Amino acid sequence: MTTTATPEKSTASIRWLASATSQSWLDQANAHPIEVLIDHAHCERKAAGAAVQMMFRYLCEPGLGEALSPLAREELEHFEQVLTVLQSKGRYLEPLPAPAYGAELARSIRKGEPERMLDSFLVAGLIEARSHERMALLAEHSSDPQLRELYGNLLTSEARHFGLYWTLAETRWPRDQIFSRLKELAEVETLALTGQLSRPEDVRMHSVGIVVPD
Repeated sequence: MTTTATPEKSTASIRWLASATSQSWLDQANAHPIEVLIDHAHCERKAAGAAVQMMFRYLCEPGLGEALSPLAREELEHFEQVLTVLQSKGRYLEPLPAPAYGAELARSIRKGEPERMLDSFLVAGLIEARSHERMALLAEHSSDPQLRELYGNLLTSEARHFGLYWTLAETRWPRDQIFSRLKELAEVETLALTGQLSRPEDVRMHSVGIVVPD
């Protein structure tokens, strides 16, 4: 499963994703950069919360706390960085209606264990991979130098985050089982991003806008 780091050309490969972000999403994001920035802050906060939630759900799972605690701290550091940029632009964190993306993926997580743990790792990894892909687009194409710098500086850690979730899965399940389930969840992720916004100003980091695979 491969996607591109720009809508037109392949500049990076993300094996997690089954679809590439569309030019329409990038155009919407660049037309409404503050909305995307505010949503980005919420995404970093939620990512930290998801890591902490998994860490406490599987409190006695060997090696999990050691992996997820630093990740949660780094997500909160990113949250603070985004807030700093937001404040420099005269804005602050405010509530925004969230897209259905996260909820759609969460509904696909199986209830029983150990399937729930595997799905939790893979869903978190898919979200991180999509964030990485879209931040790469903004780092390259935003008209705001401050935003290009912010998104560019976050790319390495975002890549490390979805790599960490892959490693957590790989050390606990056979590769064929992981790939099979990842393919299913990547298809759910694509469906969650399929469609068009009725109001372009409602663009979010994970709002609809992909190139639908053939």
